[in-house]
Amino acid sequence: MKNYLPILKRSQLFHGLQEHEIETMLDCLSATKRSFPKGAPIFRIGDHISAVGLLLEGTVHIQREDYWGNLSILHEILPGEIFGEAYAAPDSDAMVNNAIAVDDSIALFLDFRHVLTVCTSTCHYHSLLIQNLFAVLASKNRRLAQKLGHMSQRTTREKLRSYLSEQSIQSGSPSFDIPFNRQQLADFLSVDRSAMSNELCKMRDEGILTFNRNHFTLK
Repeated sequence: MKNYLPILKRSQLFHGLQEHEIETMLDCLSATKRSFPKGAPIFRIGDHISAVGLLLEGTVHIQREDYWGNLSILHEILPGEIFGEAYAAPDSDAMVNNAIAVDDSIALFLDFRHVLTVCTSTCHYHSLLIQNLFAVLASKNRRLAQKLGHMSQRTTREKLRSYLSEQSIQSGSPSFDIPFNRQQLADFLSVDRSAMSNELCKMRDEGILTFNRNHFTLK
């Protein structure tokens, strides 16, 4: 686990904690590490879970698939980020989304009951951990609001403009990379891939943007 301490220290969940404090907390939280091959489910719809996941390596997509197989990507989880926290609290309902390893991934699982219960031996930084957890939840709510902003646009072009504009602002440059391939971007925006690709080509031909794979430049 020592190899992952730099990632954990950069994680928002452990923000403000020193490495030796994180090691103590991992013991307190009954942390366990698991590996998942590309495409493997980490959590499934209907699962009842009691541990929150923290990604150490790879990429995880939180996604939902309807009865007809239509896929929607809700969140992308990167190393240092947590997932499953909305369903790990005591008496929570079953999972309504899948958590899928997009790449070969390694995740750390923390007993959520121990996260919420301040222990007497490490109360100083356990309290900080709880504060950090609320900050993580607030950050995820903002990301969800941003996604809803893209989804509320009426046309595929408007959804693309909304999403790409946000990515440009976040990168601080008109040229930037997005974390999705074409199918993943279509799933994230809940649009048809072919229609989206056609719209991107139209926007390119109109001089609105240029692109090469997942690299975009807005004009």
